[in-house]
Amino acid sequence: MGLSLEQTRVLVAGGRATGVAVVDLLLELGAKPEVMDQTFADPQAGADFVRRGVPVHTPEEFVADDGTAELPEGIELIVVSPGFRPDTPLLVAAAALGTPVWGDVELAWRADRAGLFGPARTWLVITGTNGKTTTTGMIESIVTAAGQSGLACGNIGLTVADALRAEPRADVLCVEMSSFQLHWAPSVRPDAGVVLNVADDHLDWHGSREAYAEAKAGALTGRVAVVGEDDAGAAALPVGPDSRRVGFTLGAPRPGMLGIVDGTLVDCAFGDGTLAMIPAADVRPAGPSGLSDALAAAALARAVGIDPEAVARGLRAYRPAAHRGQVVARIDGVAFVDDSKATNPHAAHAAVVAHERVVLIAGGLLKGAPVDDLIAGTVSRLAGVVAIGRDRQIILDAIARHAPEVPAVTVFTGDDGSVMTQRTGERARAVSATGSSDAVMSQAVGAAWELAQADSPGVDAVLLAPAAASLDMFAGYPQRGDSFAAAATALADSRANR
Repeated sequence: MGLSLEQTRVLVAGGRATGVAVVDLLLELGAKPEVMDQTFADPQAGADFVRRGVPVHTPEEFVADDGTAELPEGIELIVVSPGFRPDTPLLVAAAALGTPVWGDVELAWRADRAGLFGPARTWLVITGTNGKTTTTGMIESIVTAAGQSGLACGNIGLTVADALRAEPRADVLCVEMSSFQLHWAPSVRPDAGVVLNVADDHLDWHGSREAYAEAKAGALTGRVAVVGEDDAGAAALPVGPDSRRVGFTLGAPRPGMLGIVDGTLVDCAFGDGTLAMIPAADVRPAGPSGLSDALAAAALARAVGIDPEAVARGLRAYRPAAHRGQVVARIDGVAFVDDSKATNPHAAHAAVVAHERVVLIAGGLLKGAPVDDLIAGTVSRLAGVVAIGRDRQIILDAIARHAPEVPAVTVFTGDDGSVMTQRTGERARAVSATGSSDAVMSQAVGAAWELAQADSPGVDAVLLAPAAASLDMFAGYPQRGDSFAAAATALADSRANR
């Protein structure tokens, strides 16, 4: 695959971290990038680009009064950051003109395949509604344990463009890809790719579950296509015409799959017979979702020839990142668990079923995803629910439909700026004069503890698994998790000091 962008005018849509990495790559390739971002209405926001001789624009420069857009004259390629939807007026105009639109990963793939940064790398692509980051971290740990140079990149923080240029060189790219990135990277054909699971998420961006699933299936177009067979959404996806399909399951695997036999993760796909890898008890995070992610990572590793012993070493060395099931406090045997990274209902479901009985704190921006299956599928484990955030009423409505016996409390900011709490069937009451996000979380944790104390036979966890994005109240899911941890720790300390 050749690639020549010398003196090519390229419009980079998005001027933040991804846009900066794309501009750096384009300049190195001899292109002439320009950058468009809403923030450039403030001249200081684009000052770093201007100092480097890169023109900056706002979207309004290209949009007419009727909402249509006109592509700047002379632009031969658009490279978009993942959040740009296909129905963005400028991208609609580009499609009408036949001007190519690539995502940042597509650009990096083409540059790598063209050998512009040395021999082409091994690409391992990880996607799914839930578990992407954990699986990506696991496979990076396995690659390292095998004595190879691997680097986690993509949706996990480091852009693929920066990973290509990183020193020392990484020969194996462990690429976490969101559905947005997959949509804008149609040429990517990884050495091995996995779809962990598919459930309703980002429907506001894709327009339908079918379009969302189609984007996820882009990870299954390479040499080896790894599929979570226990998940109906993933199992139904097609793989590439030249791809070898390999499944994984939490049960006993059939030939051509990975699974668990007598408490041990085994490989029945890439060797002769059944190859033992690691006891399930040694995998972290514990529970079904952690084991599923470990099997997926093992499948990717085995697909590129990594031996079972290195798989075991890598999984033992892996430590989950923050906000993914961390116990942040304990009170009277009840764990307070931060799973703020559970930003969709599918992830929240996995977090709940890892416990016998929980009080769940949930809510935020649901992004068009329904929560009915989450509530109906976990009702026997729910001792109570505390709903927060912009879409809290959607959660309360689902409880009323599917679990009316489960006590529910909502915590929100009132019109006067105070923090209000309201239990189902009761009047709202003000509990704090300060309506900050941290104050809302503090009251939510307190309400959850009250529900936990009232439950019989007994709660084992107060669980923050919001099933929603955080940007209605917090700067991101890490800040939300930190707020929960601070509130839980303060509650534990106050009880210890009585």
